[in-house]
Amino acid sequence: MARFVDDNLHSPARQLIELRMRHAELDSRIDDLCAQPSGDELRMRRLKKERLQLRDAIARLEADLEPRQPA
Repeated sequence: MARFVDDNLHSPARQLIELRMRHAELDSRIDDLCAQPSGDELRMRRLKKERLQLRDAIARLEADLEPRQPA
């Protein structure tokens, strides 16, 4: 039983959920930073870069999880 629980914690589906949650968190942080009149431009660029990397990781994981269709 413990092995099953451990496998579920590291499953691709679980990783996908965690990546999506992190992406949403970054969206919120970016929105908050945009709302500030004197937003930190460097911080904004770093957050947007991290969000883009997460989006790429999500797309790769989704592609791996989708069943392959015959040509």
